[in-house]
Amino acid sequence: MDIDEQLKAVALRLADAAREVAMQHFLMPLDAERKADASPVTRADREAEQAMRRLLEGLVPGHGVIGEEFGATRPEAEFVWVLDPIDGTKAFVTGKPLWGSLIALLRDGEPYLGIIDLGALDQRWIGMRGTLTTLNDVPCRTSSCETLEKARLGCTSPDIFDAAKLTQFNALGREVWFRSFGGDCAAYATLASGHLELVVEAGLQNYDYAALIPVVQGAGGVITDWHGHELLGLGEADLVAAANPVMHQAALDALGR
Repeated sequence: MDIDEQLKAVALRLADAAREVAMQHFLMPLDAERKADASPVTRADREAEQAMRRLLEGLVPGHGVIGEEFGATRPEAEFVWVLDPIDGTKAFVTGKPLWGSLIALLRDGEPYLGIIDLGALDQRWIGMRGTLTTLNDVPCRTSSCETLEKARLGCTSPDIFDAAKLTQFNALGREVWFRSFGGDCAAYATLASGHLELVVEAGLQNYDYAALIPVVQGAGGVITDWHGHELLGLGEADLVAAANPVMHQAALDALGR
């Protein structure tokens, strides 16, 4: 087994572990706590990340880990796993199935592998550098649409934008066919499968978006910040994900007006 297959096998083990823990709590009575940034966190978030960290310590003890709930361990390592055990905790605690586990692997600081696992829907997108993105092991592709007036635009919530960015987002929104809110990481997954042409969001942390990069790119899409700069899976970022380069440039132009 070559190194790519070995790393993919580890990633799949992590996705299985996070899904198993999360599904034990989904649609069950569950208290949510308020974090410092006002976002919710639950026992399920913490237990799922702990399960993944235990696996990594056993399987690849020299690798680094950055997780939403328990911070960074060996972030300077060649291989660093970036984990969001439950992306979409608000959906999770309100009984909606559009939450997912995000698993990314950075190699020398660059996105190398990403998984979006929608456990409640039994759907798993896998993207890896140099390969086609798959949904449940079947290759998937982004939309070929290249005109904003026919584009479907996704965003988790307009609440994520400050006043200036909301003005920019609304300028883009006036040029697309329609906007669809909600979905968290599921929006990027469905973009990879051709059901959205654009996803635009702001203020995402590395654990929110690192896994999205290989998934979107491997399906033929483009994902950058609002200025068209490459994302490296570190730090906070404002994201534009698009089905293809023409759609991406049109979105950047509209946001910049």
